[in-house]
Amino acid sequence: MAKAPVARVEKKQPEYGSDVVVELMKAFDIEYAALNPGATFRGIHDSIVNYGGNYKPEVIFCCHEEISVAIAHGYAKAKGKPMAAIVHNIVGLQHASMAIFNAWCDRVPVIVLGGTGPMDTTRRRPRIDWIHTALVQGNQVRDYVKWDDQPYNLASVPESFIRGYRIATTEPTAPVYINYDADIQEDAIKEPVEIPDISRFSPPAPAQADPEALRRAARLLVEAKSPLIIADYLGRKPKSVPYLIELAELLAIPVIDKGNRFNFPNTHPLDVTDGARELLQRADVILALDVPDLYGSLTTVSKSTRACEYVTSPSVKLIHISMNDMLVRSWAGDYQVLQALDIPISADTSGALPELIQLCRQLMGSDGKRKGEIQARFNAVKEKHEGLRAKWMADARAKAGHKEISTAFLAYELGEVIKKEDWVLVNGSSNGWARRLWDWTKPNQYLGASGGAGVGYGMSAAIGGALAHQGSGKLCVDIQSDGDLLMTSSSLWTAAKHKIPLLIVMHNNQSFYNSEEHGMEVAKFRKRPVENAGIGTHVDDPTVNFAKVAEGFGVHSEGPIRNPADLRPALQRALKVVKEKKLPALVDVIAEPR
Repeated sequence: MAKAPVARVEKKQPEYGSDVVVELMKAFDIEYAALNPGATFRGIHDSIVNYGGNYKPEVIFCCHEEISVAIAHGYAKAKGKPMAAIVHNIVGLQHASMAIFNAWCDRVPVIVLGGTGPMDTTRRRPRIDWIHTALVQGNQVRDYVKWDDQPYNLASVPESFIRGYRIATTEPTAPVYINYDADIQEDAIKEPVEIPDISRFSPPAPAQADPEALRRAARLLVEAKSPLIIADYLGRKPKSVPYLIELAELLAIPVIDKGNRFNFPNTHPLDVTDGARELLQRADVILALDVPDLYGSLTTVSKSTRACEYVTSPSVKLIHISMNDMLVRSWAGDYQVLQALDIPISADTSGALPELIQLCRQLMGSDGKRKGEIQARFNAVKEKHEGLRAKWMADARAKAGHKEISTAFLAYELGEVIKKEDWVLVNGSSNGWARRLWDWTKPNQYLGASGGAGVGYGMSAAIGGALAHQGSGKLCVDIQSDGDLLMTSSSLWTAAKHKIPLLIVMHNNQSFYNSEEHGMEVAKFRKRPVENAGIGTHVDDPTVNFAKVAEGFGVHSEGPIRNPADLRPALQRALKVVKEKKLPALVDVIAEPR
């Protein structure tokens, strides 16, 4: 990224209220503040660039508030700590609300700051300060942030910010929103404002599991004949991944990775993420780890009745370790179906797993017969795992001779181009083919999806992930869907403006295909023409040339690529731009829908 255009200002005393806000951001080592310029936080904007020298935080210039928050969302997942997103009063907060909801569902800490026209009505300008001032502004997002606040005066600002940061980063993590009156920001400081030692306000230690519940869980796992592990958000803490591997290997338990984070290496012989239906059916004990939608993981939708039916046996014993119950709101049903459990454990998985492993070791002892059964189970799962991996690779390679580019071939060719790089998949998966074909071996190598399934997340979050990895030597890759980018296409300008090294590969199926599939399903059920499902869902006539769109925003681009033979050379040229010039590069690939 280009150096900040403003030289860093030497340490001095804050003169205005917004200077105090910047001092607090510096105290918490917040590196970046993503923003779309807005008048109600002009005081904070000025303080960042003139008082703070545009350094910690540095402005990341965006053209939409949804982009600002999504960048902070992606950054936090990659970096493991929050950055700030600053949004303009009522209208900016409404623009940002979808991205805030995504971060809420994804349990990601984002520090969302806002400004409002003066609450003192005698100081408001006619019209604009009135229609852009709410009572109170946090009501707009209160149902999908962990906490919101609007400090009454400048003296209240330090405690408010410190509390907000602490709440956002305490498990389970989530966004917070803090709003600053324009008067608080812009008035000169009359009395010094003390910022306390923030080290004394750190988040509390994670919650540990109940010892007796863990002992019961360990006994069930050790005595199980067909145990199974399902992991989803465990990988939010990368240190948890080695513990999961250790537990799986100890008892030869196959693992299903639900994919909202990197939870388990796909190269591991015990990975059964795809093709696990048979294992689900015969499992006698299932250990779920941070799985918000456990019911959805245990069921399938019947093609005949369209109702959910359990895949698992009615006698299966269910253990769930998570902190999902600690953060529930009534407004949206992101808490999912209330699944019956045999051993519910409310705890941080990063702390509970080491204890569970120790208990399992103690129960196993030196039982030779049990160890023999475990080895036999390991060998059986390994054989199935290797067979599936070989089949997927053969299927993908066979697509090379096809007329159109398939999602499997897109993932295969991209994987071949980047396989020698230290890559991170910051967004997208080519409909799951990236995980089937590439070697996913390192925690945080994949950052997961949006959380709230809000369209418009991908490109912006990818920028945030790449921003977090700036200077690390890692290659950040975004497999970008076309409909998602159309929502927030100006994010490409932000990537170009801040010289974010990012390899963007468009999965351009020229359709809002999820909706098209729903249209097909309804048409089949009603015995109506399936062909009409493309009306109102196909992005054609005119088609969008994403290479020209990207070029117009200042991003190196190629495409559209339609011929499978042209794909790898185009990807190689784009990779060269990203690596050598440290710039974003986009390849527009016309690919099959699924």
